[in-house]
Amino acid sequence: MKIRPLTIEGAFEVTPVQHGDARGTFLEFYRFDHLAAAVGHPLNLAQGNISVSARDVVRGIHFADVPPGQAKYVTCVKGSVLDVIVDIRVGSPTFGAWEAVRLDDEERKAVYLAEGLGHGFCALTEGATVSYLCSTEYRPGREHGIHPLDPELGITWPAETPLLSGKDDQAPTLAEARESGLLPRYDECREHVATLRRNHDRASS
Repeated sequence: MKIRPLTIEGAFEVTPVQHGDARGTFLEFYRFDHLAAAVGHPLNLAQGNISVSARDVVRGIHFADVPPGQAKYVTCVKGSVLDVIVDIRVGSPTFGAWEAVRLDDEERKAVYLAEGLGHGFCALTEGATVSYLCSTEYRPGREHGIHPLDPELGITWPAETPLLSGKDDQAPTLAEARESGLLPRYDECREHVATLRRNHDRASS
């Protein structure tokens, strides 16, 4: 398993080793120890989600209040998606930047994103099935969104006509979310992650 940091702090791309023969394929799509070594602390598994999307569906950009935030480990188990991570942490040196990783059922890559980062994806195939491992359970009052077609973000979605949910279509722009105080702060996100690392170090000593 190869884990490499992306250009946005707190985001990682994971490429598993696949073992195939005439019977099929086997791989470890998630390793607690490998991810913890790369991130600095383990991913606390509190909830697992599956979403199935029609082609050209865009989901996101979603995020949660920090603390506690919601870290995610995302992979595509059927079909393919363009997965997008957005830095929405006020005060971050890469605030407003985004990075995309193709997730599919061939390379079987995954992405990890830390608490405070925004997440979304575009389904490239019919029935694209995405799996999320989450560090906290869903809490409606602490979950938010930013409009995925916000021109300020300028995300290049690979869909001629992106299909959005009503909730995502009514989400505020990045500027509106910032002005309303909805966005997480970079310093608070870093301190939250630092606390997770300190707790992990103490538990390991």
